[in-house]
Amino acid sequence: MPHILAVVGSLHQKSVTRVALLHAAEALRASGCTVDVLDFEQTPLPAFNPDTAWSQPGFAELKARVERADVLLLGTPDYHGSVSSTLKNFLDHFWKEFAGKLFATLVASHEKGLTVHDQLRTIARQCYAWSLPYGVSFVDKEDVRDGAVASDALRARLEMLTRDVRVYGALLAAQRASDLAGTEPGFMARLRK
Repeated sequence: MPHILAVVGSLHQKSVTRVALLHAAEALRASGCTVDVLDFEQTPLPAFNPDTAWSQPGFAELKARVERADVLLLGTPDYHGSVSSTLKNFLDHFWKEFAGKLFATLVASHEKGLTVHDQLRTIARQCYAWSLPYGVSFVDKEDVRDGAVASDALRARLEMLTRDVRVYGALLAAQRASDLAGTEPGFMARLRK
């Protein structure tokens, strides 16, 4: 079973992004996956500065969490048709650590979040990661109310997402491990130790 790093890309205390992401995390745990929730409200991350980022206190621990992950489940609100600064800041700290891993996306949006999903797929591609060919978007007050997933439609989309994260995350994790241990050419050969 894959190991999932679920990243909450919102600092809002009553974040609907957090609610949907935690719902998916619980479903993944129930299906046998291990899940590590990274919530920047609890674990602040300084703004990315290439001169100091990798020597900041706590960075080595964060890097280890990212390296352990087979799948990155990324949740973000749609801010002006783009990724939240909280999530973008996290993504800016890494790239090689994402190679060969699966990205899955959740977006809280009143506008379907399509540009946000596309931007996250572009980031995955630039970091040599894979991404699910779809993302799950939802609307606060319709799909999430009172700190819980409230609509059957969102429950069904999250069920589909967690199934695909489990299945394709496991397949890609196995292939990534094989590529890293092997001798054949391919992008992952660059990351062999």
